[in-house]
Amino acid sequence: MTTGTEAPRIALDPFVTDLDAESAALRAAGPLAAVELPGGVPVWAVTHHAEAKALLTDPRLVKDIEVWGAWRRGEIPADWPLIGLANPGRSMLTVDGADHRRLRTLVAQALTPRRVERMRERIEKLTQDLLDALPADGGTVDLKAAFAYPLPMYVVADLMGIEEARLPRLKVLFEKFFSTQTPPQEVVATLTELADIMARTVAAKRAAPGDDLTSALILASEDGDRLTDEEIVSTLQLMVAAGHETTISLIVNAVVNLSTHPEQRALVLSGQADWSAVIEETLRFSTPTSHVLIRFATEDVPVGDKVIPAGDALIVSYGAIGRDERAHGPTAGRFDITRETRNRHISFGHGPHVCPGAALSRLEAGIALPALYARFPRLDLAVAATELRNKPVVTQNDLFELPVRLNP
Repeated sequence: MTTGTEAPRIALDPFVTDLDAESAALRAAGPLAAVELPGGVPVWAVTHHAEAKALLTDPRLVKDIEVWGAWRRGEIPADWPLIGLANPGRSMLTVDGADHRRLRTLVAQALTPRRVERMRERIEKLTQDLLDALPADGGTVDLKAAFAYPLPMYVVADLMGIEEARLPRLKVLFEKFFSTQTPPQEVVATLTELADIMARTVAAKRAAPGDDLTSALILASEDGDRLTDEEIVSTLQLMVAAGHETTISLIVNAVVNLSTHPEQRALVLSGQADWSAVIEETLRFSTPTSHVLIRFATEDVPVGDKVIPAGDALIVSYGAIGRDERAHGPTAGRFDITRETRNRHISFGHGPHVCPGAALSRLEAGIALPALYARFPRLDLAVAATELRNKPVVTQNDLFELPVRLNP
């Protein structure tokens, strides 16, 4: 068996110039690939479906950053651009076992299926308002800026009780939070300002609770146990970050996939396939989250013919996993909404840390996409797909912009 010091490392491109090729190289390296994150940080990546499901439920891999040898040795600087994702504060994302069950139970009390379903009417209204604001002549527009971005951002602000006036600043801060290109001198300031905005939101809701998730998190309790302010702030930041970024990418990628596969678009527009099939196949084929940071091995963990040594870090490479031929057959590299395995993906995670906002993201896309195509059934890309540019975000499958012709 090989260890991280013996295996060649694949350096993840900080500019994400060709995510498909990079994901293919990761898959070809085997179910466990030695990679290097931007900033020269060595980690392991799980790249195949079956092994990912096993590792995501393996208790030897934990979220406690103090297990990470490189962290303990002082090799990870405080201004590393991805530090906010590796060490985002105490929330259900960063703890395991009994602590995780406690936090997830309290969050589940607040983010109930009924609360998510109650958002339907608001999502439908926001969707129609955004569609009404698009050019009446059906011209060319950046669909990401005009539709795919504002919809989930308004939804998550409504859900969490965040003032709309804060959204423009949050957009700037979250772009810095996720980007590999944030200057080192801005990393700590960005994290500090994000935490301050969330803390102010929590303080306001403590003083005047409303019908929102932040107020529900404050009030949630189990046997008298409540979330601390630190836990609420970290949970709020986590849910706002994941709650809008994932859905933006899901909507954008679905439009790109339908535009580049007109025969698939014809199936759904004719009613021969459901919009849910478009959503699930998009989640599999071009998953919104390309890599999730980060788990740490408490002991040596064998994976195939390799070993994650104790103290090493693991990322989950969903961009590679979604097209694993062992899970989805020899056509895994093809976008096909009739695929029988389209629901088999794990793009929202697997095991105890599965994304709690998956239902809301599906709900938003399930409202937004059919409404968009009902209004503009001939919508198509305004540029060649090869001209679309990924943002420098190694964790998200995200474009700078999505230029489309609404009525080509």
